[in-house]
Amino acid sequence: MGGNQHKIGWFSAAAIVIANMIGAGGFTSLGFQVQHISNTWVIIGLWLAGGIMALFGAFSYAELGASLQQSGGEYRFLSQLYHPFLGYLSGWISLTVGFAAAVALSAMAMGAYLAPIFGGGSHSIAIVAILILTFAHSFSIRQSSKLHNTLTIIKLVLISGFVFSGWYFAPASPDWSNGTHAPVNLSPGILVMALLFVNYAYSGWNAAAYIVEEIDEPQKNLPRALIGGTVLVTVLYLLLQLAFLRQVPIAQMAGKVEVGLMAATALFGAQGSRWFSMAIALMIASGLSAMIWVGPRILRAMAADYRIWGFFKKDNPAGIPVRALWLHAAISMGLILTGTFEQVMIYSGFILQLFSTLAVGGVIILRAKKMGKVGYQSPGFPFFQLIYVVVSLWMLGYLLVDCPYESFLGLLNLLVGAVFYALNGWLEKNRKTRLIHFPFKF
Repeated sequence: MGGNQHKIGWFSAAAIVIANMIGAGGFTSLGFQVQHISNTWVIIGLWLAGGIMALFGAFSYAELGASLQQSGGEYRFLSQLYHPFLGYLSGWISLTVGFAAAVALSAMAMGAYLAPIFGGGSHSIAIVAILILTFAHSFSIRQSSKLHNTLTIIKLVLISGFVFSGWYFAPASPDWSNGTHAPVNLSPGILVMALLFVNYAYSGWNAAAYIVEEIDEPQKNLPRALIGGTVLVTVLYLLLQLAFLRQVPIAQMAGKVEVGLMAATALFGAQGSRWFSMAIALMIASGLSAMIWVGPRILRAMAADYRIWGFFKKDNPAGIPVRALWLHAAISMGLILTGTFEQVMIYSGFILQLFSTLAVGGVIILRAKKMGKVGYQSPGFPFFQLIYVVVSLWMLGYLLVDCPYESFLGLLNLLVGAVFYALNGWLEKNRKTRLIHFPFKF
């Protein structure tokens, strides 16, 4: 925990990264990828490419966070590197999409795994999970850290056991041998959609950058957490997807969310799969816990700067932004009730890719302006950053064409954020006017 009870060390920070990354995406994305891709090595190549992109992003965010040393992630980075308006929009997106949508997606996946066991609707289970974990994180950083570290250790043990089982038992899928020789027919649109699902699975590599002020010695511990967590999860994800492909025929997985359950059924039978479904749900719960911990900190950072969000600035005596926590929970539950899994994923993936691209490119501006403290510096500068930006812009362009509805929703959300930014400016201007004319009342 470091020398301060309100700070966390590199282990807890890395646990946040690992838990954010290993979530619903690792157990769901493959089913959407194989709808159009049947070659095993192309699929694994896409997962490796996603891990490399995440690592380039982790290098960049580690430098930004270690230099600027403020919580809030892109909200702080873009405000200082570009303009407060861009920072505000990124904070707005993180509040309404970045973490809230990710929480909704993970909770929906958790519900899909638990509904066959406990009965009832998967959405009801998802909402109950959000309520329980939000309540658990409403007390102190120490309690949040203990809960989260425990869930992350359990997650790593379970996922390692699943990977071992998938490789120890003989392949059950005939596609395992055939898939390595399957024809490759990738259009740019198919490739972009496949990468989008991979990027969703890897999302969370930047999680510790949102709570820099809660990390002890961030210049040293933030890079350790971001880079170490990303590398570990990349290795686990590659082994996990190969295990799925060994055990489940591609045709059966296509378009399915619960590919982990299908693999568990192939490995352990129907009865064993029930227990493993609970284990997968527990792994997803760890990711939920991390996002519920981190996400509201962005709103708290915005509340300190913008009058319109001032109500959410207040913390409890232990430094927990309880009001922001529960608003975040309400938005997540609203998304569960109004969208499908795939729609929420594409909608959130498009707009989040846009802001992470701006942040990664911001490292070049950071160096040019010599901003912040000189500490950790990204290797491969500026080539890693340029590769990340070019690939991201290519993906964003195709998403605009191939998924106009979801992309339009993302852009519409930006417009709503801009309206709130303008409203805050009006409130500030009106307040100053009233201060001038009525100094004794205000």
